[in-house]
Amino acid sequence: MLIIDSKDCENIDKALKKYKKKFEKSKTLLQLRERQHFTKPSIKSRGQRLKAIYKQQIASGKIEL
Repeated sequence: MLIIDSKDCENIDKALKKYKKKFEKSKTLLQLRERQHFTKPSIKSRGQRLKAIYKQQIASGKIEL
């Protein structure tokens, strides 16, 4: 649950902006999207391996962006 401390004289737009920023930092939306469907652990680890290989190739200079 997100709690925003707002002062009485604070503008509602500022409070909304704080709420949105706090919501993004908590990564609630990402968790909800992940939980919409089940992914097998083997597929997760394969994705992590491919991502690591890609990052390593970029660092070594084999792939240029």
